Amino acid sequence: MEHQASVTESPADRFTRWCEAVVARLPWGLDRYVPATFLGFALINSFTFAVDLLLLTFLRSGLGLAVWLSITLAYIVAFGLAFVLNRTFNFHSHAPMGRQAAVYAVVVVVNYLAFILGVGSGLAALGLQYHVARLVAGACEAVYMYSAMRWIVFRRKSSVAA
Repeated sequence: MEHQASVTESPADRFTRWCEAVVARLPWGLDRYVPATFLGFALINSFTFAVDLLLLTFLRSGLGLAVWLSITLAYIVAFGLAFVLNRTFNFHSHAPMGRQAAVYAVVVVVNYLAFILGVGSGLAALGLQYHVARLVAGACEAVYMYSAMRWIVFRRKSSVAA
């Protein structure tokens, strides 16, 4: 019976079950406060952040593009990938993608202006090395993006009534 369940289970379902199992083992009762979607977000966005940094390095140091353009292009690719992976694997959304993508685009524009250009480019302009500036901006955007994705972009109808 267990074998049959694992055969019909999707990769997204396995990812969620794994996140739930890890969160359930957190010490000091943290499992009551840390949702499995937070771990899923952290894993997915760590991966897409690595993609962002690799593209940033390639575009800036490899191709010699301007910092602002390198940051922008890498950001667009990484956040598109993050949207698809979070929608599929983390939040299991089946809502119409068009509306979610539009809401996500607004969230990303706010994030881009406030954290990526504001914090990232601002710190680089003040003399901080551009990778370090991007890491600082990344920490700020992580809190904002998880909150926005969980409670705005991929919110569930049942959570609105609660």
